Parts: sequence; C-alpha cells; structure tokens
Amino acid sequence: MSFTRNHRYPSVKKRFAIWAALFSVGTLAMPSTALASKERESLTTDSERYFKSEDIFNLEYVSEVQVSPNGKYVAYVRRSNDIMSDSSRANVWLASVDGKSRRPLLSSKKSYYSIRWSPDGSRLAYLSNEEGKPQLYVRWMDTGQTALVTNVTSNPSNITWSPDGKHIAFTMSVDAKEKPLDIKMPKKPDGAKWSPSFQYITKARYQADGRGILEPAYTHIFIVPADGGTARQLTSGNYHHNGRLSFSPDSDKIYFSANRSDNWEYEPVEGDIFSVDMMGNIAQLTNDKGLESSPVVSPDGKHIAYARRDDEKVMYKNSYLYVMKSDGTDAQNLTKDIDNSVSNFHWKDNKHVYFQQSVRGLAQVDVVSLSGSVKAVAKGLGGTTIGRPYVFGTYHAVDDVVAYTKGRTDRPADLYVTTRNERQLTALNEDVLGHKQLGEVKEIVYPSSIDGEEIQGWYILPPNYDSSKTYPLILEIHGGPNLAYGPVFTAELQRMAAEGYVVFYDNHRGSTGYGERFALLLQGKYSSEYDFSDHMSGVDALIEKGIADPERLFITGGSAGGIASAYAIGLTNRFKAAVVAKPVINWLSKVLTADSGLYQIPFQFPGMPWDNVEHYWKRSPLSLVGNVTTPTMLITGVEDKRTPMSETEQFYQALKIQKVDSVLVKVPGSPHGIASKPSRMIGKVENILAWFKKYDSVQSQSTQVEAQ
Repeated sequence: MSFTRNHRYPSVKKRFAIWAALFSVGTLAMPSTALASKERESLTTDSERYFKSEDIFNLEYVSEVQVSPNGKYVAYVRRSNDIMSDSSRANVWLASVDGKSRRPLLSSKKSYYSIRWSPDGSRLAYLSNEEGKPQLYVRWMDTGQTALVTNVTSNPSNITWSPDGKHIAFTMSVDAKEKPLDIKMPKKPDGAKWSPSFQYITKARYQADGRGILEPAYTHIFIVPADGGTARQLTSGNYHHNGRLSFSPDSDKIYFSANRSDNWEYEPVEGDIFSVDMMGNIAQLTNDKGLESSPVVSPDGKHIAYARRDDEKVMYKNSYLYVMKSDGTDAQNLTKDIDNSVSNFHWKDNKHVYFQQSVRGLAQVDVVSLSGSVKAVAKGLGGTTIGRPYVFGTYHAVDDVVAYTKGRTDRPADLYVTTRNERQLTALNEDVLGHKQLGEVKEIVYPSSIDGEEIQGWYILPPNYDSSKTYPLILEIHGGPNLAYGPVFTAELQRMAAEGYVVFYDNHRGSTGYGERFALLLQGKYSSEYDFSDHMSGVDALIEKGIADPERLFITGGSAGGIASAYAIGLTNRFKAAVVAKPVINWLSKVLTADSGLYQIPFQFPGMPWDNVEHYWKRSPLSLVGNVTTPTMLITGVEDKRTPMSETEQFYQALKIQKVDSVLVKVPGSPHGIASKPSRMIGKVENILAWFKKYDSVQSQSTQVEAQ
C-alpha cells in the first residue's frame, strides 16, 4: 500500500524513517535539536505553501462591471470577506480601459453595488447600506460628491437611468394590506404581555429560501428624480413587476416583464413584455405562451431585444434572444441556431446585440446582427463563485469595448476588457495565492457506461502530486441539476486537494452548456442510475489512469448534488464515506414543504404526488436507504426552505434505525446557501474533511501513529 502525504505534516514514511533511526538497543532516544528544528521547518513550510481554510477570508473577486459611456473606463465591484463580521463586502473601483490606472471610488467597511453610469458619464448611481438599510445614491464623478437619492423602507433593485439623465427607475417590494378574516380580539390591558398575534397564510407562494414566510407584498416599478426626491410608484395591482427595466429614448416609457394574470402564482414560466408611461398607463406588447423577459430598447428606439422561453412542462428549455419592433410586432429569433440559453443583452448599435451563454464549462460573450450572424467576442468568463466551480460570470459592453469577469483555475475572477485584444486589468489575489502551490486542474472526457453518452469532467491533483502513487478520491457533485461546473477557481475543492485528495467533478447529463437535449436527459430521471453511471464512469476512468486508489473513494455534493450523493450510496458500497449536504430525500414530502414545489411538480414530474406515488418514490433516495451501509454525514441549514431540514432528518433517522454510522450537522441561521458566509464555507469543508479522514484507513493510521 502506498502512503499519501498529508500536507500539514511530513509523510508517514518519512516519520517512520526518522523514528527508526532514533531506536537504539530497544530504547527510543530523544530527537536532536537540529532534527526537531528541521521537522518544524517542514511543517511550517507545508502549512504556508498549501491552501488553508483561513485563506478564504482573504480572497477577493470582481462581481460587477460597467463600461463608461465614452468607453474609456470600467467601474467594477470588488468583493472581499470581512473576518470580523463574517460577511462579504462590496467596494467600487475604477480602471482605465488602457490599463494605466486603477483607483477606489467607494471604499469602506460598508458595501456599494449595483453600479450604473448616467447616460453622459458624469454620474454613477449605486446602492449602498451606508445608512443601514440599502438606499439609492448618486456620485458626481468630477468632484466625488455623493447624494442620498432615496429614503425608502424596502430594498431597491434593477436601477436604471432615463436617457435624459433626469430620473432613475427601480423596482421595490410594496406591502399589501390583505386580511383574510375579520377577527375581533378583546382589548389588551395596559402593560399586559400576550402571545404574538396569529400569522395568516393565504398565498400558494408563501415562503422563500433566505426570507422565510412571506408577508403579502408585490414588486412594483418606481421612479425618482436623479437629484433626489420622492419616489413615485408607476405600476399597480397585485402582481410582481420585477427584472430588468429599459427606457424608451425619449424617457417617456419604461419597458418591463411581468405576469399580470390572476393565475400568476401557478404560472412560473409565464410572462409578457409591457410598457408603462410616466402617468402609470400600462400597455402589453407580447402575448405568447411562455416567458418573455429582460427587454432592452435599441438606441434609436425602433427595436426591443428580449429573452423568450416556451412554456413546455419540462425541467429545462433554452431561452432565446428575440428582437421585435417597439410596437410589439415582427418578432424574430436571432439565436435559433444556438443550442444553449442566452441572456444579458446589450445593444452594440442599432443593428447588433451582445449576449452571454455558457458552453462546455465556461461562459462567453457573443454579438449577433439583426440578420442572425453570430460572432464570439470574449471567452472564459467565470470565477464569481469562489466556493464551488460554477459557471457564473458577467459582462458589460459599450460600442466595441467589452468588460467582463474572468478567472483561472488558480485565481477567482479578475477584471478583463477587450476591444480587439484581451487585456487583464486587475490581479486581486496575488498577495494571497501568489506564493501558494494549488492543485492542478485537468480535463477528462469519457463515455458513460450506461449508454455511451459523452461526459466532460475535471479533476484536481494534490499540490505535491506524484504520478507514481495513487491517491484517495473525492467525487463532488454539482447542484441544479440544470447547472454546470467548469475549470475555474474553487476554494472548497482546492482545500480538499491540499489535504492530499484527488477531487473529481463532472457535468453529468442534465447539466447546462451542452444543448437542450443533454439538459433534458434527466427528465423524469433525477436522481437515477443514469446520472449515477455518469459519475462512476469518471471515477473508474481515474482509477484506470492510475491516479485514484479504488479502496479510498469518497463522495459528497450539495442540493441536487446532495440528492445524487444520497442516491449513489443506495446503489453502491464502493465509497468509504459520504457527506450529503442539503439534500432532497423524499420527493413526496419535499414538493409539499419546500418553497419550490409549485415549479417542480408540473415541470419535473408526470403529475401530482398523490396520483404518482410510485414515480416520486422511485426518484427518492429514501427508497434505497435499506441498501445503505456507507458512513454518512448530513449537513443542512436550519433555515433552509429549498430543501427543508425535515428532508435531512428523515434520512438521518432511517440510517440510525439501521445502525449505519451517521452524524447530522445543523448549521444555525443558515438558509439553503450554507457557504454564503465565509465561516460557514470553512465549517462546511472542514467537516467534510474530518469525516472523510475518519474513514480513510491510511489517514487514520497516520493519526494514530502521530498520537503515539
């Protein structure tokens, strides 16, 4: 058996050699000062060289970019972690497109975000919590003076300048005074302490992850003078008017997407394009089945670009870029030949539109003409999710200047810009990672054993990788399942690699960026032996390459990845241990207790759970729990409304009844996004590593020897 080096300590073989040299006539001699000093130096060197959990607090990345109207500057949001408040902080910086200057615009312990240039480039609007609750501010670029523009009671979003620069539109939630019953309670005596008032729930959508139980409220469009004043509500009715806003060139109308049907709660992918004038008059422009969203008016006002997805009741459909005349007629699909979802539209001029799509693990920016001719202008976007390697990035463009977030496998997202040639404008993490030895990320493409479907994946090698050895392997499965991983920086998986593991992740069937057909291969089959085979075929390929030790396999994943992990250990006992994070265990109970059931029931399943019990049960990991022998850790946020704690507890109790070694880890105060706070991300990955170490025979032997 070959030993794997633990990066925090000298290898087991090295320690055995040292200790053997100290034995003399059956007596263990005390180590010399020089030897002890050398071993301490090795410990310190390894500790500083490899990625540590505390390094997560020091990471930074670019999360938003905005090109100035004259194309000479890029304002960007620089996100960092605050170790004292255990939160992320967003500051605004300014870089010249030629790369010659970078300077802070808004930098403090407060957060500044949602930046938007005024049409003439003289001002910058943004949101900030500087006054406590998020408000809208405007900064004058020539003097640096700022003005508090709003004093609203709810959080503004989707801020948008009018073309004349006189107003800023935004969306905001407005409480609805809806009382289901007329209850007459007796008068409470002065000083009396009664129990809190009863809470009434009447809506089909009554809860949301991260927000809990929702009070009756609707999102409306507001407008406020850019110099400050009273925000005025333009839309009305018991409907939500959210998402991107776009003004007409004369600043007289705002275009938006909404579902203004009385049945809106039951129509999650239904929406149309509307306009509202400054007097609050609403006009409807589209009436197609499905979702039309994200309208963007052309500079001359003659056309509107927007996204469209049809209403077919399946788990995934592509969203396409459509362009229509400003009166709603003559709609054309400009991306009909692109087999991926497209988003984030910006007019280059009156005849071309920029858009974004994900392709095989990375995002890219393309431009399309009104005749449908497409050209890629920037590739490799990503790196804005520092925890796990999701394919998320963003861009903004003015004329030929395209600014975007782009990282590498060993760096989170920096600011890049291209006109004709790509230029990197920031290097935010050299102080943290420049002296670190990170795990090398390699691609692997292989056929799935169940049907030969091509699967793309990646594996991270330990920093001290020795090709003559085999290593323990962690299979980490992404969420969604209609999402994707890619070759981008990942703090959690790099941390695992730093502890001597090969970390493998793949884009199994159902992942996005590989076309609609591939994304729908899990329709009615999640989780199942199909995605299981996609994962295990990759594991076996790494074993065949002589990289992974077949006797030291581990599995983990979160959300949809938690479902897949729980399902996998019901199909195989090859894994020495598993960590199942925020899973769905029983689909029959999940869709009736979580915040997403209204979408999942009609789009993911053949019908209602009470009419299709066998199908829901077959897709549930709980149906296989009788087969499970793998030691399993379960970890879920206490406030999770997406995959409620009750799901995790069902699996935990089922495992305990069968006397399978298991532990339930509850994360206090956390919703579905366990890693949304730095300390929680650290706690998550360190719990995973501790659980796997407990069941890794080689590491366990190493620990026992060290204890002796």
